[in-house]
Formats: sequence, C-alpha cells, structure tokens
Amino acid sequence: MTLPEDKERLCAMTVRFLSADAVEKAKSGHPGMPMGMAEAAVALWSRFLSFDPKSPDWPDRDRFVLSAGHGSTLLYSLLHLAGYDLSLEDLRNFRQWGSKTPGHPEAGRPPGVETTTGPLGQGFATAVGMALAERMLAARFNRDGGEVVNHRTFVIAGDGDMMEGVTQEAASLAGHLGLGKLVVLYDSNGITIEGSTSLAFSEDVPARFEAMGWRTIRGVDGRDPSAVARALEEALSREEKPVLIEVRTTIGFGAPHLGGTSKVHGAPLGPEELKAAKENMGWPLEPSFLVPPGAADPLLEAASRGRKKREEWENRLAVWKQADPGGYREWEAAMAGEVPEDLDEILPRFSPDPKGMATRAASGKVLAALAPALPHLAGGSADLAPSNKTALPGAGDVGPGAFEGRNLHFGVREHAMGAILNGLALHGGFIPFGGTFLVFSDYMRGALRLAAMMKLPVIYVFTHDSIGVGEDGPTHQPVEQTASLRAVPGLHVVRPADAAETAAAWAYALRRKDGPTALVLTRQALPTMDTPAHKLAEAFPRGAYPIKGNPSARVVLLASGSEVSLALKAAAILEEEGIPVQVSSFPCWEAFRDQDRAWKEEVIPPGAEVVFALEAGVGLGWEAWTRPPGAGLFLERFGASAPAKTLFEKFGFTPAEAARRVKALLAKA
Repeated sequence: MTLPEDKERLCAMTVRFLSADAVEKAKSGHPGMPMGMAEAAVALWSRFLSFDPKSPDWPDRDRFVLSAGHGSTLLYSLLHLAGYDLSLEDLRNFRQWGSKTPGHPEAGRPPGVETTTGPLGQGFATAVGMALAERMLAARFNRDGGEVVNHRTFVIAGDGDMMEGVTQEAASLAGHLGLGKLVVLYDSNGITIEGSTSLAFSEDVPARFEAMGWRTIRGVDGRDPSAVARALEEALSREEKPVLIEVRTTIGFGAPHLGGTSKVHGAPLGPEELKAAKENMGWPLEPSFLVPPGAADPLLEAASRGRKKREEWENRLAVWKQADPGGYREWEAAMAGEVPEDLDEILPRFSPDPKGMATRAASGKVLAALAPALPHLAGGSADLAPSNKTALPGAGDVGPGAFEGRNLHFGVREHAMGAILNGLALHGGFIPFGGTFLVFSDYMRGALRLAAMMKLPVIYVFTHDSIGVGEDGPTHQPVEQTASLRAVPGLHVVRPADAAETAAAWAYALRRKDGPTALVLTRQALPTMDTPAHKLAEAFPRGAYPIKGNPSARVVLLASGSEVSLALKAAAILEEEGIPVQVSSFPCWEAFRDQDRAWKEEVIPPGAEVVFALEAGVGLGWEAWTRPPGAGLFLERFGASAPAKTLFEKFGFTPAEAARRVKALLAKA
C-alpha cells in the first residue's frame, strides 16, 4: 500500500483511522463525522488555528469548539497529533472508566478541550460567548502598541446543531452584534440518526444565516484541504460579520458499504467494514492506531508557530506591565476573576424595615454598588432587565460593533443566554451573570446543566420566584422550578429572605469559584429583618442559620425567601400558646449539607419534636430536613391569576394555617 505523499492528506488519513480505530476498540461511538471531516479539520488546525500545547491555557490562543461533540475522536486525534498531553494509549482507552477520552468532550479533559459538548447546539452557542468575550476584552485592554487580545473562535458544527433552537438564538445574536472573529465550519453531510436530513430538515441553512447577518461561503468540498483553506482565507479576510462555511462531506467517508448512510453515525464500523475502509483508502490494516512517520508534521509545525506567537504575546505583556502597571493589574484581576477583599464593605447595608423591599430590588442595589468596584462583572437579562433589576449603572451597553460596555442585552433568548454566559466564563476575563424570571429557567436548562458540569462560576438572577408573581397567573408562577434547580449537582440555589440576605447572597455567589449559583428573588416586598451584619457574614455562607434561636424548642420552623417572615409570624402564634419555637432561615441547601454536625444541630436542634418547612412551591426535597419527613406547608399544584396577597391566603400560606398544621403534628408526636 502507498500512503499519501502530501503530509496534510497523510495527517487527515491518520485522523480518520485513529478515530475509526478508537470507536472500534471501544465498541461504541460515532465514527462517521470524524471520517468525513478529517481533511477539513486538519486544514483548519494546520494552517489557521493558533495554539500552543505547551501552554494550553494561553489567554490569546484561538478557541476551537467541536459543537458536534459526538465526533469526539476527531478532536482527540487532533490533540494527540498536535502534541497535547494525550497519548495513543489514551486514544485506545476511548470511552473507558477514568480515561482522558470520554465519549463526548469534557472541558479541560484533556487540556485543549475548550468546553463540554455533546448536547447539540450548546457548543455553537458557547462559542458565541467566547467570541463575545474576546471582543469585550479587546475593547477594554488593547491600546496603541499594546495589543494583548486578538484571537478567533472556530467551530465545527453539524446538521443536528443547525436544527437546535439554541443555535438559532445564539446565531441571531452573533449576527446582530457583528462578531466577526467567529468562524463556523458547517459539516453538511445530510445524515442524522434516523436517516437523511430530508426526513425533517429541508431549509437553506446558509440563507438563514445570511438573514441573521452572517457572511456565508457555500458548497466547499470537505475532501479537499486546499478548498477548505481557500474558504477559511476568505472568511478571515474581513471581520465585520461572523462567517458560516458550508463544508460538503460524506459521513463515514472511505467506508465502502456504510459511508454516506445513517448506519455509520453512531455505531462502530465493525471489523469487516473497517478492514474494507482501510483497503479502500490504501491504509495499512495493521497495526491499528497507526501514526506513520511525518503524519503529525503539519500539526506539530502549527504548534511551533503557535508557541512563537505565544512568546511574542508574553513579551508584549511584559512591556505593558512595565509601561502601565495599573492597567496590567486590572488585566490580572480580570483573568483571575478576582473579587475585592473588602467586598463586605462595598455591599450596601439595609436597615430593619417592616415594609422592606423586594429582593429583586435589593439585588439591583447590590449591582449598582458592585458596578464601579468590580470592573470585570458583566451580564444582563433575557429582555427583562427592568424587572430583574440586572442593569449595571454607568457600565455602558454592548451592542453592534460596540464592546466597551458590560451590560449585555440577550433579547428573548434564555437558552442562548445561558450558553453565552458559559462561553464568557470559559474564556476568562469576566464574572458573568444573567437574569430572567425563575419560571423561564426551564428554557435554559441545558446550558445551566453544563455550567454545573464544568464547575463554571456563572451567576443566575432568577426573579419572580413564587405565587408572589400574582396577576400574571400560573404560566408565570414557578412552583416546581426551585426544587428542580436544587436537583442539579453542583448548582447552589440561594433564596434570600430579605434585602440584607440578598447582599449576603451576592457575596456568597461572587466568592464561589467551583460552580454556578442561582439567586432566587422575589417580585413582592419582604420585611427587612434586624439581623446583625457580622452574623450574616459568618452564618449565611453556611447555608442556614437560626434567626430566632431556641435550643429547647419543641418546634423548628425552616423557611427560605418570602416564607421566612411568614415563619416568624407563625412562631409568634405558637409561642403565645406556650409552645417554644426556633425559626431558622434556610437560604441554601447545598451549602448547609457541607456543614459539620455541630452547626447542623444549631440550625435544627436534635430535641425538637417537629421540624416544619414552609415554601410556596412543591415540597420535594424538604423531607431530608423535616421531622416527620415531609412535614411542611407547600404548594403541590399550579398557581392562579390574582393579587399576590389573595393567592397566599387562598393557598393557605398564612401564619394561622402554618400554626394549625404544626399543632396537629405535635398532637401526634
């Protein structure tokens, strides 16, 4: 057999069969996309992508996102050949326990994987966030003679990505903003799991993108690296718009019987078809996982160029540090996501007030205080900033061609907002936040879940948190959302009881570095309690604390958010009848779970006969804390359209009803 003399084609063939061999050995996976996109991917990586495997987190590297994450062996093969910390043995361990090569890409595992992908559309939308971060950082930090941010974001996406709604949302915003350093290679192979895309998908994808403000390049032959390179050169020649390159490929290219069919999408070729594919393409049958001499050269040469670019960048950074130490220090703080040491002093203080304010309003005041003190805090809302109170005063707006500001307008695109926040966090340089009504957190669930999986420090501002929404009715009243969010591993759900706790909640969220935080806030006003600031600073981060302590209590009332004030009123009724009560504010289950036994017994004294929870939503999960399990006042149905006060009364969320239920439980104890 004669191997290709052209090293770029040899590299592509190596990628093709490393991918097929890995899937075959694992006896599961998706060989079709890597086999079809091998030439196009190698053209991108060898000629255009700027990367350095010796410094995989170099801030000014190009980002590469494999949105079609099922084709993960394509990425792993490229990383191996380019010199990243990924061995042939790692490729042989594809999809095995503890390997560096999981079935779908996972951020940072191994270094060089920029984001977790697999749920289609998520990678595309996350890449929009990365491209946006690049533009915003460039606007803030680049100066004449001191350019420190100048890189691109490249994506490989497939037909499935193009069908997903999150892709449409994110592409629309990218086109509107003119993110001209974003380039998407669209692997147009016309096949999905069920068969031809024509079963359910017949639109003109480039035309759709053109309508959204993208430049498009149609009909590029994916089997010709030079044709792909010419398209990329054209894409990079101008930067006023993002670019979609339609790359025509054959799924499973080279497989003589299964290539071009859905059978090669999500299953190994099988020994006979893999053998036939190698014979068909002139590739040695043995050994498997073959890397011929010189096959890695195009990618190693690209890595060498990337290393030189990184060294030049570091030299520019050193010059900048000497010339402008203040600006350089801001850069360091932004890239590290630093929070001011005097954060507690920066946050506003809220005096006791029986009328109080909505916790969404308190959150707005917190953001107003943070805006000048935390210049890398950036975010916005899915067209609800006036309601969510998410605007950063004086921070400026991000808009088409204008990236100096920090207020982001996502439009009515909750799902894209979630993924773009992930991209901002992954890129680095910002502490990102995004707001919407709590009930619409369902729309961004896929992105939120990936944020938790990747342990990204994203902050969600979810307002209008219960039947307190009132007249808008059950469509807008979240009943099950708080419980469902608490079910997400690694997501901390924080539901503050008043304005003072809201400030403490923001401090907690900003200091978290190991995962996302959801702030769950009210539309209606809540009384501001007389909680000493030092007590909040010490106790609130522990997830729950006594606000009316009584270690001899027969009854402990647990509540978060708006129901804390209700619990205090119910406690007053019970104590008038001679029943000793403790009330504990319970803003964050996840933080409380991590506390030691002594603190847990402070919050829930072990001698209490009844531990009763109050929450204007489903009671799922409270059984872990209550006594008897499930004891509480909950809402196990959808709401209704009426003023908030009427709804709380009609659904039994009154001090008298809470006290009545507690006494009934005591009678049985």
